Amino acid sequence: MRSRPLAALSIAAAAALLLAGCTSSDGTDASADAAGTSTDLCAAAAPSGAASEAITVEGAVGEVPTTVSFTTPVEVTETERTVAVEGDGTALTQSAYVSYALTVYDGSTGEQLESAGYGEDVLPAIPVEVGSGIDEFFGCATAGSRIVLAVPGTSGYATEIYAIDVLEVTPADEWCQVVDASGEMPTVTFDDSGVPTITIPDAEAPAGVVVQVLEEGDGATVESGDSVTVNYSGVAWSDGLVFDSSWENGATATFTTTQVVSGFQRALEGQKVGSTVLVTMAPECGYGVASTSNTNSLAGETLVFVVEIISDETQG
Repeated sequence: MRSRPLAALSIAAAAALLLAGCTSSDGTDASADAAGTSTDLCAAAAPSGAASEAITVEGAVGEVPTTVSFTTPVEVTETERTVAVEGDGTALTQSAYVSYALTVYDGSTGEQLESAGYGEDVLPAIPVEVGSGIDEFFGCATAGSRIVLAVPGTSGYATEIYAIDVLEVTPADEWCQVVDASGEMPTVTFDDSGVPTITIPDAEAPAGVVVQVLEEGDGATVESGDSVTVNYSGVAWSDGLVFDSSWENGATATFTTTQVVSGFQRALEGQKVGSTVLVTMAPECGYGVASTSNTNSLAGETLVFVVEIISDETQG
């Protein structure tokens, strides 16, 4: 049996993908959404089984396990999940964000493959949604829980053993909500072609997400999950340099509001088509805190975007 490449197996890698293109909509505690699709994370969790129940993990939740024991080789055909420690914190509900740490082992040899998210090695918090693929891992676990899993290998790869600590859970309606500006904010000027220039003040970056409407449109109101077409330009607060711009790229961007980082999502939803907004977002609302496991070039940066909402394809 072989151990699959770390990039293919880790939830840490999945987190980077989620942040880049799969942030959540505002979920509720209901068991189904407006379209009738189940949002019950408890039901989405993988079932317990003999393999997962036989895994023992020693050490405090939130710290690297001192020992993870299981009899090799572990072979399963379906993912098995057991809650080894039941936490007493907030439970995961649809679209809530989870902060976590994990250790991964090769089920055929017992070799440790990866360990991330402990101490200062912070992983980006990720939204957990039914159908996301990680719903069967986390289910509706509570903060303070430790989950163990046996995950089947594919195409010759070995079964993997996961020990996941649920460090913190933040409900969707509390995550990166828009707050009022608390200090000096960036300014924006536009050239004759309508291309913006963002100027960062010599001041401390604000916390949370701050949205300012530069020009209000008169079109339909953008709702969560709508497909919108926008122009945008983004700079980092630390240096004011443009890291991405549809104006400079020469093409608008189209995406759903739930396919962007949460700070950008907050800037869009509730605004009218035709509006131009300025949004400032703290690192946790963008690409997360920089750490050994989160090496995205924008991790740890407060980001500032100017966004022109051109159309809402969902609204027509």
